[in-house]
Amino acid sequence: MKINTDGLVMLSVAGQINSAVWPASRAYRVGGDGVLRVLPGTGGICYTHVIGDNAVSLKGDHVEPGVSIKAGSNDENAALNTLACVGNEAAVITGSAKGARGTVCGKHGGVDHVMVDFPNATIERLCIGDKIQIRAFGQGAEIEGFSDLKVMNCDPALLKKWGISKSKGRLEVPVTHLVPSKIMGSGLGATSCYSGDYDIQLFDRQVVRAYKLDSLRFGDLVAIVDADHSYGRRYLQGAVSVGVVVHSCSDMSGHGPGVTTLLTSPEGVIKPKIAKSANIGALMGLGRWRKGKR
Repeated sequence: MKINTDGLVMLSVAGQINSAVWPASRAYRVGGDGVLRVLPGTGGICYTHVIGDNAVSLKGDHVEPGVSIKAGSNDENAALNTLACVGNEAAVITGSAKGARGTVCGKHGGVDHVMVDFPNATIERLCIGDKIQIRAFGQGAEIEGFSDLKVMNCDPALLKKWGISKSKGRLEVPVTHLVPSKIMGSGLGATSCYSGDYDIQLFDRQVVRAYKLDSLRFGDLVAIVDADHSYGRRYLQGAVSVGVVVHSCSDMSGHGPGVTTLLTSPEGVIKPKIAKSANIGALMGLGRWRKGKR
């Protein structure tokens, strides 16, 4: 598998660790079941959950693993969220953890956060407001011989470690789960997939059981079948899109574990292959797979 790495451009983007956020006008989140809940959600520094942990069973709503960052101005944050790619190297450039290294593990639309995985020792030294710089690298990546395939939001180093192989004119891509496009929710209809994510709804228990979606983990690489992300998110029979699980489940209608797109093919060039090890943590030594893990 040949990737056009030599032609790609690396740029620096940066953001500050953002505090956990909560709408001032809303005391509760209203669940799809009508129940009012107060649960931890987006933003901040997550001390309890990392890449590799179950993204469904925790008591939270849109929880982001690792550290959530956001840039100051709208244009700067748009650059951060568009150019940063999963697998990029990140460095702390201010505060007591200055010099520590981490890895981009996801992008969350709506709140417009980029999430970064760090070792536990670094997490303990980080503070809200610390600045993190990312070597943004990967947008514009292509796999030679597969013009129907679009690569996005993916560092070439992750592509190379993924275990993707050619098989009878298609690309065999390891994933942990298949997800039917009929249960995809928030984020559907967006005009670009080069930032953000969209959510897997888990309200239909039969579908959850059939596809074993209650075992989704942060960092899992999943294939959404009959979904094309070439120029936004849309339903298309035969298309396959593959992404990474970046935030936790939600009780709100239309929401659930979020997926940031990494690969898409409207013609079905992608052939998903179920593999339990298809998690960015296992591939890149992050979260539960990191040396000196919690």
